[in-house]
Amino acid sequence: MALDLPGHGASDGPVLENISDMADWVIAVLAAADVERAVIAGHSMGALIALQTAASAPALFTAVGLLGCAAEMPVHPDLIKAAEAGDALAPELVVDWGFGAPSHKGGHPQPGLWAMGAGVRLLMNADPGVLARDLVACDVYKDALTALAQITVPVHLISGDQDKMTPGQSSRADAAGWCRFDANGAAKNRSHDDGRTSARSCKNAVGFGANGLTLSSPPA
Repeated sequence: MALDLPGHGASDGPVLENISDMADWVIAVLAAADVERAVIAGHSMGALIALQTAASAPALFTAVGLLGCAAEMPVHPDLIKAAEAGDALAPELVVDWGFGAPSHKGGHPQPGLWAMGAGVRLLMNADPGVLARDLVACDVYKDALTALAQITVPVHLISGDQDKMTPGQSSRADAAGWCRFDANGAAKNRSHDDGRTSARSCKNAVGFGANGLTLSSPPA
């Protein structure tokens, strides 16, 4: 199950203002779908949401996967201002920082597809203010360590060794002090958003199998 948050993608409704409200919404969706046990995983802001969701409803989840995540995700004030103004610079900067060098030159496994161009267009197609609110939600969320302390199921952190937005070295240093990481590691030659161009290797690294999330080596 892949969810579009309210005000994102195909989901109607007002944009949620903070990570805790987003987590509550995810829990409500799972309840409406009669989900009794689940594995939850997320990337970037989605990782913060997955983390908070698992902490808020610990009995619901059997494992947690975090991709491109750090204990804090500060956002530069100028980027937030550009997003609030609807300036095209904001999505361009997010995508420029998010993708590594190979994607700047093409690098998509499917001929004719360009992940960076698609990323910019996706952000620009969002309703006014959506990107800015999401950036602020990441910037102000400071409860990651508290949330992790409430999670007792396996947690798998994958961070790209070329990630500029949630640097892998910082993420792994955070993980060393977090409550219960069963595995964490650096995905070689991967940036923050390179999972879009290497989805299979990221999926394999997180290890979604018949029994849920398993722990395996990061993609080379």
